[in-house]
Amino acid sequence: MTGAAKRLALEILGWVMLLAGVAALVLPGPGLLLIAGGLAVLSQQYTWAERLLDPVLLRALRAAAEGVETWPRIVMSTLGGLVLGGLGVLWVVGPDVPSWWPVADKWWLFGGPWTGVTLLISCVIALTLIVYSYRRFHGKPEAVAALEGRIDEADDDAQEQRARMRHRGEERRNHDDPDGKA
Repeated sequence: MTGAAKRLALEILGWVMLLAGVAALVLPGPGLLLIAGGLAVLSQQYTWAERLLDPVLLRALRAAAEGVETWPRIVMSTLGGLVLGGLGVLWVVGPDVPSWWPVADKWWLFGGPWTGVTLLISCVIALTLIVYSYRRFHGKPEAVAALEGRIDEADDDAQEQRARMRHRGEERRNHDDPDGKA
């Protein structure tokens, strides 16, 4: 694969992952994980993606830590993952339309078995992330505090960077129109 073709393929992959992650924020799936993956791929070519990668990863870790703070959250998250898996199995098996189904038959398990496969993949990812989060954060206030510290540092860095960019923009405007008559 030539350099240009590889770069194009990685860029397409990065954008697809980023868009799928945004969609997965409201649909079943690992939204922040896909966004972080897409940004990681795009950060090889774009500085804006590199700047966004750390804050997104830190927010994903914060969500993971919050998801295992209490037993009710752990149980509900686990049940949610298992429901995704159960629905995935239902879609893959594809039983006949039940007699009680109130809408057109074409809407019964729409998307076919591939919808089930993606639901099963989402189930595995969700359960894996719950186990990871539990092992890393549950009952470990020092780990959560360290994460919060990293988030605060990243927020401070981002604020400083925005201030520098604003300052550069003002300098350019002043350079282009030194008398301020524009």
